[in-house]
Amino acid sequence: MAVFHDVLQRLGIEEVNSGVYRGEWVEQPGGGELVSIDPSTGEPIARVLTASRDDYDSSVERAQAAFERWRVTPPPVRGEFVRRIGLALREHKRDLGRLVTLEVGKIASEGEGEVQEMIDMCDFAVGLSRQLYGLTIASERPRHRMFEQWHPLGPVGVITAFNFPVAVWSWNAALAAVCGDPCLWKPAPQAPLTAVAVQHIVNCALAGSGWEDLFGLCISEGATVGQWMAADRRLPLVSATGSCGMGRSVGAAVSGRLGRALLELGGNNGVIVSETADLDLALRAVVFAAAGTAGQRCTTLRRLILQHSIAAEFVERLIAAYKSIRIGDPWEAGVLMGPLIDERSIVGMLQALDTIRDQDGEVLYGGRRIDRPGYFVEPAIVRARPDMPIVGCETFAPILYVMECDTLEEAIAMHNAVDQGLSSAIFTDSVREAERFLSPEGSDCGIANVNIGTSGAEIGGAFGGEKDTGGGREAGSDAWTAYLRRQTCTINYGHDLPLAQGVEFDVS
Repeated sequence: MAVFHDVLQRLGIEEVNSGVYRGEWVEQPGGGELVSIDPSTGEPIARVLTASRDDYDSSVERAQAAFERWRVTPPPVRGEFVRRIGLALREHKRDLGRLVTLEVGKIASEGEGEVQEMIDMCDFAVGLSRQLYGLTIASERPRHRMFEQWHPLGPVGVITAFNFPVAVWSWNAALAAVCGDPCLWKPAPQAPLTAVAVQHIVNCALAGSGWEDLFGLCISEGATVGQWMAADRRLPLVSATGSCGMGRSVGAAVSGRLGRALLELGGNNGVIVSETADLDLALRAVVFAAAGTAGQRCTTLRRLILQHSIAAEFVERLIAAYKSIRIGDPWEAGVLMGPLIDERSIVGMLQALDTIRDQDGEVLYGGRRIDRPGYFVEPAIVRARPDMPIVGCETFAPILYVMECDTLEEAIAMHNAVDQGLSSAIFTDSVREAERFLSPEGSDCGIANVNIGTSGAEIGGAFGGEKDTGGGREAGSDAWTAYLRRQTCTINYGHDLPLAQGVEFDVS
């Protein structure tokens, strides 16, 4: 902790912090106290005071008031304020990245990489602020012009998970802001300090602008604030990242009030390695995708499907590569895998491995808890069958199921035989195999890659998945449309009043 003292101070983190911001910090929020734990040691870092219902309601009211002004601000002007946030993040990239490492256990390059993703997202949104295009549509009626335009939607509730404690906020907040929507953020209870630090950085960027209330923060100890958001008609859109179970709860509550839910949920991602593949390339990708971030990415590789002819060799090389992974304090140079987030994750992983053995799976390597302070484990490689029930469940830990197949058709069927549909990949040097994987008969996931792993998506593409992954899309492409309401407009510049579809109604 001593090595991070100056970092915390520069980011505005104190021994006790307010977890509620609504244009100004609420000095004594009415909720309970939340302790942030360093997963590398199991020791507390600092404390955060959480939101009461009154704090939450006041925050939503402040966001509503900001929306009344922000929605009529020209989009390129909105983009200027997002640009300021991006510049402020550049100034604090190293410090905020180190806080991500301290609070959630990501290795140093991943911590800084997550902040770079925020910067990239701000840059993307600034450009987008001049490109919120509608369409001109051909009208069947003479002297009529038909077109569509987009208007701001309203205050947006953003619920984020611990594994990407700051980047996913930026996916939503940067786009929402240029689209004309204020944001209210409910971060994961395991990562309150990174959220407080981001709010401090944003506040510095917007100080004196008159827009200090565009981005609000409401931290709660559990799911309470998220539940309030899901049921709140004042928030026309709620973006939620987390487990499939959480998404079902949020989705049901939001749809029950006819609001919009943008859901990015579980993955259970698969990779197919064909006998035609470059095995050196595939091996490097598999190791990072499966063991990177200690198996705690939504895009983590969990199911590896190998053709029989290359399976034995590949597994042997995979085990050797796993043995070379350096596990330890995530801020140390050369460490490739830090801790799991908490004790519950350790218990979940060990229970999953017991279940695997009960279902006749075989642990080929790893899976043991490491005897040291904090929440460290060895990544596990497991020989499995696709019909094992545990294979269809996503354990948020570094467990890799290895399965074998004969044909590409069999591999694709195995790959698609789970409820989740986020990220997928095939390693092959066959054009036919690659195209088949990307065809309507291939991967059923929202992300499908050829000769790269399942994790490490770029912000230019829309991020999200199908089936139990929730169907939402965030970040790039046309994900911006989720934060706006579409309006179809028709203008009659003639003197007649023809009706569509040839309907006649003459009262003259």
